[in-house]
Amino acid sequence: MLKRTLIGLLRSQESTGDRAKDPLMKSHYYKLSKDKTWDEVLSTLKKVQGYKIVHEVPTVGEIVLEKRTVTGRTMDITVSVIGVNAWTSAVDIYSASRGSLGDLGSNYRVILALYRILDKKLAAYKTTPTQ
Repeated sequence: MLKRTLIGLLRSQESTGDRAKDPLMKSHYYKLSKDKTWDEVLSTLKKVQGYKIVHEVPTVGEIVLEKRTVTGRTMDITVSVIGVNAWTSAVDIYSASRGSLGDLGSNYRVILALYRILDKKLAAYKTTPTQ
């Protein structure tokens, strides 16, 4: 966590993906079609306290959230639902803080928190990436 805080002095954004060096920041996969994953993710995010859904685009698979921090900064979070094949989907998250200076690792922590919530809801469908 100290490393993330130090990195956060300079960076004010964080994202997940298949090529992430940190194993916690890798894409999460679910054995559900893109449409079903979209429905589950959207309904789950609507119930999460402290986050406001600003925009949703089902055709592209993106949900844009906004979160206000304790210090008054605003974080913009994009959750992407990607159809890998007919029965598997991936979820990636990009988070960025508005304003200058870094975020002290808050974007990293927000992504991990959202993944924990989604993994809890979709635990029965969690899978590993297919190569």
